[in-house]
Amino acid sequence: MPKFSDKSRARLDTCHPDIVAVLLRVIARRDCTIIEGVRTKERQAELVRTGKSKTMNSRHLMQADGYSHAVDVGPWPLDWDDSKAFALFAGYVMATADEMHARGEISHTLTWGGDWDNDGATRDHSFFDGPHFQLRT
Repeated sequence: MPKFSDKSRARLDTCHPDIVAVLLRVIARRDCTIIEGVRTKERQAELVRTGKSKTMNSRHLMQADGYSHAVDVGPWPLDWDDSKAFALFAGYVMATADEMHARGEISHTLTWGGDWDNDGATRDHSFFDGPHFQLRT
């Protein structure tokens, strides 16, 4: 059974408890790595400057409750050029989150960075962020 490395777990622990719960369920069946949880404003500014993020109002920044409301996670082994692997993995993460929410195990559902409006279509978005998941508001 896969499990998070110490580094991944430390990154995950900076995230909202609902995100943590979903990804602990995911890792039990799908190997993955946590790329980033909470970010500093400086890190976010660098990502915006290099075009890897579009906003300084990122959910990765520490929120009022002391957690990041976003996580970047990818299937292991990580292959940045395999967008299909990210999409397949995202389907598993989203289904897991939806099921946990329906059962009352978590308070929030998630939004994936490949389908920002949660309509099931990915071609209607100009910015694909395959590893990104955030709490849906």
